[in-house]
This record gives sequence, C-alpha cells and structure tokens, in this order.
Amino acid sequence: MTASATPDRELMLETDRLLLRPWRVAEAAVQRELWTERDPRVPPQRRIDADGHPTLAELENSIRTDELWATRLPAIERKAEGDVIGYCGLVDGRGPQGEPELAFELLHRVWGQGYATEASLAVLDWARSSGYERLWATVWDWNTASRRVLAKLGFTETDQTVVDPVRGTTLFTTRPL
Repeated sequence: MTASATPDRELMLETDRLLLRPWRVAEAAVQRELWTERDPRVPPQRRIDADGHPTLAELENSIRTDELWATRLPAIERKAEGDVIGYCGLVDGRGPQGEPELAFELLHRVWGQGYATEASLAVLDWARSSGYERLWATVWDWNTASRRVLAKLGFTETDQTVVDPVRGTTLFTTRPL
C-alpha cells in the first residue's frame, strides 16, 4: 500500500486492486446510486427524499465544495476497471475527541468481493502511520455484512448502543491501532 495525505490535503491510498482518492464531480451519479440503495431502515435524512433530494446537481455541488470528499471520505476506484464503487475513510464520529470513526459504503453490485475490507485496511494503516491510537465504527445491528467486515478488521463491540425502536440498534465498535 502507498499513502499520502495531510489533514488539509487530499487523501490518496493505493492497494493491489484499489485506489482511494478524492471524488470527481462527474462521479456524483455514483454517490446518488449509493443514496438510492440504502436500506429503508436508514434514517430518512440519509436516503433520497420524496422530492428527489439530494439531486445529482446537489451532490455535484457537494463534491465541489465539501472537503469531506477530498480529505476524509475518498472514493474507492477499482484500478483494473477504472470505476468508482463507493467510499472509505475517517470522519469525526461519536467516539472521544481525536478518535475518528471508520466509515465505508459500497455499491451493492460489488458486495462480497473483499473491497470494503481491503479499502478499510488501507485506511487503518494510514491512520496508524498518522498517529491515531484508536478508531471507532458504528453499525446497525441488522447490517450483518458491515458487522462481518468490522470483525475481520479487528473491531470489537462495546457496551455502548443507541436503540431506535423503528430503525434498530446502533452498535459502537472500537479498535486499537
């Protein structure tokens, strides 16, 4: 794996099969596809609403203006195919200050091929080399695929949960680096 990034610079990571890099405006359609594929139990503000928001134009604008897509949640590009299949990175999460949250999401059509694990391992290596000592990840109790990925990565569930009677229970996991 090769890596380069600083807190105010674009994050670039490379594995055997993947390149994690800033999003391009032309890839907003991939983000919209991620929004449309989300489970109906995901909170409404993270799904396409009844009026069709976020629109493709809104997502394009977000890629242009929000540093999140350049420095914290880079696109996952398959090197051989040259297509973007999701994102993986670190965000300010619900853990203690200085302990970010690992976040990843991939298009359904590429599930089960090890991409989430591979991209996450690259992010974990980068986080370790950047001086982080521990990471968090939250996951819905019903999201068995993401729970399997987190277990492969060495995340363990804590006693902390948030129960939503409609959407399910959010589990908090952590991993020392």
